[in-house]
Amino acid sequence: MRRTTEQPLTDLEIARRAEIRPIGEIAEKAGIPDLALEPYGRYKGKIDVDRLTQKEESGKVVLVTAISPTPAGEGKSTVTVGLADAFSLLGEKTMVALREPSLGPVMGMKGGAAGGGYSQVLPMEEINLHFTGDIHAITTANNALAALIDNHLHQGNALRIDPRRITWKRVLDMNDRALRHVTIGLGGPAGGIPREDGFDITVASEIMAVLCLANTLDDLKERLSRIVIGYTYDREPVTVRDLGAEGALVLLLREAFKPNLVQTIGGTPALIHGGPFANIAHGCNSLIATKTAKRLADVVVTEAGFGADLGAEKFMNIKARQGDFKPDAVVIVATVRALKMHGGVPKAELASPDAEAVKKGMPNLARHVETIRAFGIEPVVALNRFTADTEEELGTVLAWCRENGVRAAAADVWAQGGEGGKEVARLVLDRLGEGNEFHPLYDEFDPFEKKVATVVQQVYGGDGVQFTDKALKQLQEIEKRGWDILPVCMAKTQYSLTDNPAVMGRPEGFVVTVRELIPKLGAGFIVCLTGDIMTMPGLPKKPAAMNMDVDREGHAVGLM
Repeated sequence: MRRTTEQPLTDLEIARRAEIRPIGEIAEKAGIPDLALEPYGRYKGKIDVDRLTQKEESGKVVLVTAISPTPAGEGKSTVTVGLADAFSLLGEKTMVALREPSLGPVMGMKGGAAGGGYSQVLPMEEINLHFTGDIHAITTANNALAALIDNHLHQGNALRIDPRRITWKRVLDMNDRALRHVTIGLGGPAGGIPREDGFDITVASEIMAVLCLANTLDDLKERLSRIVIGYTYDREPVTVRDLGAEGALVLLLREAFKPNLVQTIGGTPALIHGGPFANIAHGCNSLIATKTAKRLADVVVTEAGFGADLGAEKFMNIKARQGDFKPDAVVIVATVRALKMHGGVPKAELASPDAEAVKKGMPNLARHVETIRAFGIEPVVALNRFTADTEEELGTVLAWCRENGVRAAAADVWAQGGEGGKEVARLVLDRLGEGNEFHPLYDEFDPFEKKVATVVQQVYGGDGVQFTDKALKQLQEIEKRGWDILPVCMAKTQYSLTDNPAVMGRPEGFVVTVRELIPKLGAGFIVCLTGDIMTMPGLPKKPAAMNMDVDREGHAVGLM
């Protein structure tokens, strides 16, 4: 079913016309007993993992990643969903595990993040707008902690917290640049202690990362207690445990911690849970959702945010390490359109056939292939088809893959759903049968600077890394406290392999500058801020929200 001029259906229209089954039927298909399912309306539900009967995590994990993103679009989520439906059509017991969309990009650039065409998760409108309230719960927990910190200052400050060195920020699940730096506590003694503060977007909150990396409620509570919220006048760290706030936080998060069950258009059970960004956090859905899917399915299809230099690297070095499992196969999504942009073609000219530009853009794909191979895994390339792609352009990519020993196939999942992903799915099944030699790129006990350099050199293809004076001073404190054994979480632009978003393709001879280090003890990693990366994004000149509305029946309009 291909989009044509006679049938110009939007993703939203396709989703609304799709047959959607009651969530109880999807749970039964997945092997989830009634006692473990907590319905949220007719088509959504949460899973009480403790009530599942299947205990062994035997499912094989297929990680879907991509080349460096461009404004042309790569369709990684669409391919992820379509690939899961393809496995189901081939007779494999399959689940797909995805992140929850943040309202920031939904209202800003994307307009929706639940797949596309005939490879979507349903109910698409609800998933993109509030869903089961998990992100709101994280927002509330984060801001409750902020309120408790300021109340502690107001009530005498027994912990001697230095108001100038409070690192914990408030959050909002929206792109709002005006809140990056604010002053709070104005209005005299009744208004609290005046100090500088700021907002991050909710998906950049450490509480989001903590929820996504915790294994149990007890683990969640312990991780929350380790979060550093600031420093005393003597420059000693102050944690949530010092405040005694971890109990209240885990109470606010106890329902949000349960994975969410929905379905694809093809009827494949889908777990959508957690949503950290990959350019400022670790970019993977929750560990508990992935492990739950491994208990319920033979094949688990999941994705990591942006290109392999961001989400996939963090999936391997952070999530898989903390979760004590490995990806069994990796799929790299590429498009002719994006490769042409990496080859120098402006977005406005992408509709014109240009196989030569595709060739010029291929080094970007090559870099990501090399990255996955560095982890001991041979990737499969899924060439996501767009209507304007020519056979010569598609053939250029597939020929390069053959010449370089990379298994690859075109996928037409937007137009055909799972049927359009069968060829890629068969290649992945072959890989699953062969095994791999997966290993993280660095040892946790490597010197911190070596860990960062390893990512820059082996993943980005750079010459090395330099630290600003501020970052070097922070590193001294981190080493002094023994925190340097934690993995690194690079906060870097998604648009380039460098820390400069304007540099596309496969640059060489560059150095990445780390300007600031932020310990995230609850999440269990150290964030390295590079370039101009922001933890509170801004809205574009014309936000997607300006095209949104509801019709007379109350249905969403303009959501993709």
